[in-house]
Amino acid sequence: MDHAAIQSESTIDVAVGVITHADGRVLLAERPAGKPAAGYWEFPGGKFEDNENPKQALARELHEELGVELDEAYPWITRDYSYPHMNVRLHLYRVLRWHGEPHGREGQHLSWEDPRSVDVTPLLPANHSIIGALNLPQIYAITNASKYGMPEFMQRLQTALEKGARLIQVREKKMMPAEYEKFAREAVAIAHDHGAQVLVNGDEKLCHDVGADGVHLPTSQLMQLKKKPDIAVCAASCHNRGELLHAAELEADFVVLSPVLPTASHPGEPTLGWEHFEALCHDLPMPVFALGGMKVDMLETAMTYSAHGVSLLSGIW
Repeated sequence: MDHAAIQSESTIDVAVGVITHADGRVLLAERPAGKPAAGYWEFPGGKFEDNENPKQALARELHEELGVELDEAYPWITRDYSYPHMNVRLHLYRVLRWHGEPHGREGQHLSWEDPRSVDVTPLLPANHSIIGALNLPQIYAITNASKYGMPEFMQRLQTALEKGARLIQVREKKMMPAEYEKFAREAVAIAHDHGAQVLVNGDEKLCHDVGADGVHLPTSQLMQLKKKPDIAVCAASCHNRGELLHAAELEADFVVLSPVLPTASHPGEPTLGWEHFEALCHDLPMPVFALGGMKVDMLETAMTYSAHGVSLLSGIW
């Protein structure tokens, strides 16, 4: 079933802004007295009015609630949540630029919070999973030891980690099993020393054996599954809407969608382009990384077209 098809007449559309300070903190607001769930904390936003699209609703709500004017908002994810009294569809945007000083125009308290350690409580239940997705790094690096050789690649991995890489996929199709396990084990050790997460491509047993943080499912493996693997982090590779919806149904933590732009490794092959990428991402509940022809400096462009971040095989090493 298409994700959009689960919406019913009783579902309320809500525009939500993840307003993010330059230091990474995000703005949470306490629901004021007299409103349902008063005293609970949430990301700012509110219901659509007639004939509003999500971005228009967000701009209006941020002005009415916080007294700020929206400069730019990046479409991110869409989450459905059922409360006892209503169903909501949360259209989430990442807000990095605005003008005006946020203040509670409805008497609500505000708090800038580190998403890795939110201190205000209680949170509205729908916000817990949003904060989890928000903590996902925006650069997803795929190993490429076959290009450089293991010793040189380990130096390149160390350098990338020192520069801030925090999410790594171990994928080396040309290595023999024993060599691959050794490589994966070393990559996990180096990454964990820097506080980075490591996912192993397609091999749940190897993930457990080397102490990785999760598994990244190739498309063929994804499409065979009926339920999500019992593992901390599960990601997947997708190329079309059907695969994306299957990943959403399995509740994958995030996905990679490719190929977005031409690559040197696959010259002349068809690509999605940014506009089709955005259309495929419409109303998905999980973060989506753009892969194919990506560079680190394309992150803001990717966010403009609904990507959580960019995934790189060559551009980061």
